Parts: sequence; C-alpha cells; structure tokens
Amino acid sequence: MTTTHPHSPDVSFDGGDLDCGNGLLLLIRKHIDPMARGQLLEILSTEISVDEDLPAWCRLTGNDLVSFVKDGKQRSFLICKGKRDERGTVETKAAVAAATAPTPAPPREKRAAPPVPPLSVMGIGSWPRPRWMVETMHDYVSGKLDEAAFHETANDAVRLVAAAQDRAGVGVMTDGEQRRDSYASFVATRLDNCQLIPLTDLLPLVDHPEEFERELRALDVPAADVRHPAVFGRIGRSRSLAAHEFDFLRTLTAKPVKIALPGPYLLTRTMWMECLQERAYQSREEIAEDIVAALRAELAELVDAGVSLIQFDEPVLSEVVFSGPKSRPSFMCGALSESRGPEHELGFARDLVNAVVAGMPRERVAVHVCRGNWTPDESVALAGSYAPLLDTLGAMQVGAYLLEMCTPRAGEMELLRQLPDDARIGVGAVNQKCAHTEAAADIESKIREAVSLFGRERVLLHPDCGFATFADNPICGMASAEEKLGAIVAAAERVR
Repeated sequence: MTTTHPHSPDVSFDGGDLDCGNGLLLLIRKHIDPMARGQLLEILSTEISVDEDLPAWCRLTGNDLVSFVKDGKQRSFLICKGKRDERGTVETKAAVAAATAPTPAPPREKRAAPPVPPLSVMGIGSWPRPRWMVETMHDYVSGKLDEAAFHETANDAVRLVAAAQDRAGVGVMTDGEQRRDSYASFVATRLDNCQLIPLTDLLPLVDHPEEFERELRALDVPAADVRHPAVFGRIGRSRSLAAHEFDFLRTLTAKPVKIALPGPYLLTRTMWMECLQERAYQSREEIAEDIVAALRAELAELVDAGVSLIQFDEPVLSEVVFSGPKSRPSFMCGALSESRGPEHELGFARDLVNAVVAGMPRERVAVHVCRGNWTPDESVALAGSYAPLLDTLGAMQVGAYLLEMCTPRAGEMELLRQLPDDARIGVGAVNQKCAHTEAAADIESKIREAVSLFGRERVLLHPDCGFATFADNPICGMASAEEKLGAIVAAAERVR
C-alpha cells in the first residue's frame, strides 16, 4: 500500500487511538464543519476499527473518502467535505465568518420592562418555521450561508410570528425561536468552543444505539438534519445567546416580551459527553460551572435590555422523576449523559437554577416544565403528576412556574397550591399536540379553576409547551398555533 496521498490536505489532525465510538467522530466534526465543501481533511489514527467505521461514516454523511494510506500502525485518511468536484468552489466558512463578523455591540443601556398583567396569554416559546426558514437554517449551519443573510431571512420569519400573535391577541410576545434549530441546542451556535453536530454522529456514543435510532425515527425527520451541541474546549460567552432576538422583536411590538432559554440542568445533561469533554472538563459538575456563568451573564443582559420575563426550560426534570432507574435518557430532553438518581439530580438541578438567578429580580424569571414535546403521540410521552417535583420547584428562586396542565398526563392542578404563594402560576390551557382546538367552555373552565386555586393576580396562561420544539418537526401548523392562542385569549376575556 502507498504511504502518501495523491493530494495535499487543507486541514490535518491526529485522532490518536480514539475509535469512532469514543470521540473520534466528534473531533472530525470539529475540524470538518468550518471547512469549505470540496476541501480535504486528513485524519491520522492508530485505531484499527477506524478502517471500517470511517468509510461507513463517509457514506452516511455524504463526504467522499479520497484515499487511505498506512505505515505500520499509523493510518491516514483523506476525506473531502462533500463531493470532490466541489473542490475550490467555495470560500472557507471561517473566512466568510471573519469577513461578515458583526461589530461588537456597545454597552447596553438599561431599559425598563413593561409589566406582565394578570391572566396574560403567551406562547411558551417555539412557533412553526416556514419551510424557507428551515432550509435557510440548514444552509447556515452547514456553512453555505453567511450569518448576515441568515438573520435577514430570520427577521422575515419573526415578522410573520409577531403578526400571528397580534392577530391572536396575546398579551406577551415571543419571537417563536425562529433563529433556533431547537429550543436548547441552538446555544452551540452562540457559545465559544461549541458547535452543532448531526445526531448521526452520536449513534456510536450511546449505550443502546438501536433504541436511539428508533426514537429518532419517531421524529419523522432525517437524523442528519437534527443536530446536537458538542463541546470541544472551555465554554465561553463572548456574544449573547438570545439578546439579539429580543432586540429585533422589540422593533415590532411595544407589548411585554418573553425570552426562553434552556435551563442550566438541561444544558449540563445535554452537553456533557464524557468521551470528549474530559479533554476540557473533568466532570459534569465542572462544565456546569461554565454553563451557569454563561446563562447568568445572559440573564443579566436580558434584564437590563428590558425583557419582561425570562423563562428557563427544564424538561429533563420530568425524565428524572418519571423514567425508571434503568431507563435510557429520553430524547425529548436531549439528555444523553448519566443520571445518578432522582434525589441527587433534583438537588443538582435546584442548585444550578438558583446559582443562575441569584440576585436577579425574581419577578422577571420563570421556569417551564413539561413531559415531552417531540411527537404528537401522547402515548409515548412521559406521564405523572407534579407531586415528586414540587419540593424542587418550590425551592427554585423564581417568580413564576409555567407548567403543562391541559394534558391528563400532568395530573391535578390542585397540587400546585404547594408552590410558593408569592409566585405566579402559568397554566397550560390548551394542548399543542392536539390537532383540534379545545372547546371554548373547556378552556374557560381550566382558567376559572386556576383563578379559584391561586387567585386572579397570580395566574398566567399559555399552551402546554411550544408549537415547534424542533425546527424540522413542528407539533402543529402555523394556523393551528394562532387559533389555539386566540382561543385562550377569548376565554381569558370572558373570565375577566
């Protein structure tokens, strides 16, 4: 066998003795994603299993294996990003990003936030993206589209979402998370030393890949189109995660605005993958410290910017208490790291949330919990009342709890009276998974029950969860989302 490649690589790295199931694929993704299509990546390896696994990965991902050479135990693979005939046709993603990088924002002037009135109606966060927005997102993540063009298109999508919410009559606006590939993983496009990788790259890393593949198929979306955050160094926040979303939405409305962020426990469980992070972090507790620091800085900026309500999403809490001790993690959370038992995990989650919000205006901070929102099939989502979560939620220093309550899977609303009586209670009044809009009498009855339990001043209203947790897999259509919000608004007006 020849020991030299027919072409010189544009980028080269040494994977040592890592195999594809122990971090090599993630390192490949780290190096190949910033490259232009048609450029060549050299991968050095001493691991024999890579001889078979890497060509299979190339076929799966649509990258060409140009050549393979070997000298003793040392192997060298030359991979073309995309097809060889694309070589030399596109600038590197890094060069494009450097040329279009935005000027650092000046120090933010503090703005007062409009108050959120009682019985305010709002979406939880996500809204179905137009097909052209989804295609734009894929082009941006894959490096085919620069950041300026991406945001220009996203602005158009946000305009549509804002107009729909205005027609529905909501009191608190969101931007529908139009710039995000999902409610949580988008942070990998904003944090330092993070990037999004296709879920196909994670198959070798999970304990039960066959079950994981079955769960992916439930999304009815190609796994290569769904991406997951991966960490390749110490996490840093050199730019905002979501403040730029608020800055644009504020130009469209004078109403109070809510911004949703993934919670610190969710991100820790999502982003800790021991096979790779041990190069930067020794434990998930250590990575959690940097996640807390990033979220805390973001929260402070959003408060200063005038965001009325900042919501932290923590659906993994449901996975902790409603999955069995030997259950695999639920994909609905993206929680691929280990769980050490409910008591430990709930305490860990409580402490992380409190570390993020300490010293912040409590009335501006909320936490959201649901039981799964990746498929309209209610039978496969987690189920159970809030009873095992009440102590944890009540110990979180937040001013509002926005909770799934319409679906029977959530149990009895009366249990929520055990939450702090100075906190607001957000009640899920419609189920975003149902194709039909709930009867007006049923929505009104749900609202009146909440008012009788908590008092009118404490009640907020919303769907059980977002309308499109994953960009490629919305739970419902745009018309249905608008209709459901409008139905809550109409019922709330009758109660008022």
